[in-house]
Amino acid sequence: MNRNEAYQLLTTYLKNKNLLKHSLAAEAAMKGIYRHLTPKDDQNHTEEEKWGITGLLHDIDYEVAQDTNQLHKHGILLFEKHEITLPDDITFAIKSHNFHDTKIMPQHAMDWAIVTADRLTGLIVAAALVTPEKKLASLTTESVLKRFKEKSFAKGANRESIMLCESKLTIPLKNFVEITLHAMQAISAELGL
Repeated sequence: MNRNEAYQLLTTYLKNKNLLKHSLAAEAAMKGIYRHLTPKDDQNHTEEEKWGITGLLHDIDYEVAQDTNQLHKHGILLFEKHEITLPDDITFAIKSHNFHDTKIMPQHAMDWAIVTADRLTGLIVAAALVTPEKKLASLTTESVLKRFKEKSFAKGANRESIMLCESKLTIPLKNFVEITLHAMQAISAELGL
């Protein structure tokens, strides 16, 4: 599956513009994390694209799960119904990104990356929206970290899941925020931020 095929599949199931933008943000973040974790000499476009597709498709069943009152199955619903077939490693990462509900524990770096990036991209968008300009360019790593520490800000962005970047990916939180923020800033026009 290539990126264009993945995007066509995504837009078959997701219609909400904000969810589509979130998917694009997760795709960019996943590519940035892949580049950070992989030594330059070992990087390849196919693997980077796979990480990106994982980010792009991680919420593919969100609207279906929401509409059928099955958010507890978010991440596994379309696979259970046999509506979609993806490469095994992408499927596993998507199923495990919502491990609190699906009880499918992430195992590999790509799995943990989508768990942590998913929550952080939401926090970064929320941080951008409270700036006067409502732009990602207004944010710095430090300003995002300040918002991260405010427990009442963007409550849906599970800080414990984001913090797994340190233990599961061995990326310090500050670096993780920087990687994700820069990846999102690079596609700010697509995100409308």
